Amino acid sequence: MPLTDTVSFKTQLYHDNRFQVPKLVRWEYKLETSQPLNVEICNPGFQESFLAKMRKDGRITVPALMVALLKQTEPDLKGYVLEITLRALDVVED
Repeated sequence: MPLTDTVSFKTQLYHDNRFQVPKLVRWEYKLETSQPLNVEICNPGFQESFLAKMRKDGRITVPALMVALLKQTEPDLKGYVLEITLRALDVVED
């Protein structure tokens, strides 16, 4: 059963511009690696969204453009705390 609700959480930005979706969130919402997600990053002075799929280990890579935009407000991103909102992408099949 894929994600049908909106889920928000806070996490750190790790190596290679990735963040980890908490295991409890993955279990509760039965997140699948094949499911496309609308990922929104909300921090003071910054709000952007992008499309992504979660890897098998529960990590999502932040695109290089988003990282460049984040570095304008916070030059050192190692350990930077992000507020993440995940939404299911509405896919219409014909």
